[in-house]
Amino acid sequence: MPEVLAVYTHRGTRAVQYLVEYAPSTGGLALWVGHRDVPTGEDAPLIATDGHTVSYDAAFEALSLAEQAGLVAHEVLHIGLRHAQRYLDLRQLVGDVDLRLFNICADAIVNSTIDHLSWLVLPKGSVGLDRVLEEALGLKQPVEKSLLEWDVERLYRAIDDRRRNQSGVPRDSSAGERGGTGKSAPATVEARHLDGREDGPRSARVRALGASILADLRPDPNKRSAPEGEADEAREWSERILRGHTNDGAYSLLRTLIADVPRTRTPWEHVLRTWLAKGLARRPDLSWSRPSRSYLANQGRGGVHRRLPWEPGITTAKRVPRLVVVVDVSGSIEDKLMDRFAREIEAISRRQEAGLALIVGDDQVRHVAHFPPGRSGLREIAFEGGGGTDFTPLLQEADMHRPDLAVVLTDLDGPVGFKPRWPVVWVVPEAHASAVQPFGRKLVLR
Repeated sequence: MPEVLAVYTHRGTRAVQYLVEYAPSTGGLALWVGHRDVPTGEDAPLIATDGHTVSYDAAFEALSLAEQAGLVAHEVLHIGLRHAQRYLDLRQLVGDVDLRLFNICADAIVNSTIDHLSWLVLPKGSVGLDRVLEEALGLKQPVEKSLLEWDVERLYRAIDDRRRNQSGVPRDSSAGERGGTGKSAPATVEARHLDGREDGPRSARVRALGASILADLRPDPNKRSAPEGEADEAREWSERILRGHTNDGAYSLLRTLIADVPRTRTPWEHVLRTWLAKGLARRPDLSWSRPSRSYLANQGRGGVHRRLPWEPGITTAKRVPRLVVVVDVSGSIEDKLMDRFAREIEAISRRQEAGLALIVGDDQVRHVAHFPPGRSGLREIAFEGGGGTDFTPLLQEADMHRPDLAVVLTDLDGPVGFKPRWPVVWVVPEAHASAVQPFGRKLVLR
């Protein structure tokens, strides 16, 4: 019997029991994750997670029960909030993500959700979200408000101001990822990734702030599910966290229902593709020079002495759909994001065989160009920044081209004195996601 029980115990068993005793529902989230004791001699930190399993080093057993519970709660929330998977998603999206900085951002959010509980003890040197925002962005506000506004992706993007090393010597972006452990990271997270970038002011401050925290987030790309499986897991964890927080109330591991709760997001590329495909779909035109088939079949009569009104037919000629892209150059947008946006616009114009008119301007029209299907000229646009946009002349110019649909790339900062009859999609960078469009639809580029 003891041998059978040993299979279901691990170094974090007492801590899990402690969590369930104080917070039965949110503490019970620990029962939905895997637990693994690291064999003696294996290179591993005190505690870590790959997004599915919590791993315990032998030194974990020397901690007090409250310290163990604090660490287990921390790792369980990393898994529940899917930080490891979201790191891999972000890296796939933007190409270069500093794991150490991402780990500090994720830790700051998790620490701030549980540091209100007096029966848990967080490790020394733990960093909260309020301190990260104040040190890096100069933003002072209550932690409850910050938790409702910031998710890990938004926080990381706001902090990551790394730039290319002018000396040309690559810097190891994972330097310091062994923080607090003295052990190297596994190959699955590319611990020795050389990105040739050096920290800007914000990145340097955050890296120094989290210099002593555990490098506990260790994503493993080999454990990824199919996209539909990932979406199901995100939905399941979101529901578990919501139910657990509701049931535990004031005893919940979560201070509040935070903005970082995982949710299934449809990539903006898919949304843009769908909207443009519908807006540019070829529709049959009426032909007043030829009757409809039903009119011909009835020979134009509804009876012996009754003539039917003229019923126009459908023309077989295909009208070329027209797409207008308006670019507000008074704002700014990252080159990689602009390249992705341009690829989507070009792909949909090629697929729909749509002619494209490009209008560039700020408070007035600066440039107008026409492109065949599959081309856009968006990559050559130079953004000036500084604001000062007036959408009225830009939309009036677009109206002269009689578009079936218009896409406006902007930060939505400026007056609109003209409302067109055709549909408009306002495309805004993530930094301006809270801006309200005057009409039409809004799409946020993430």
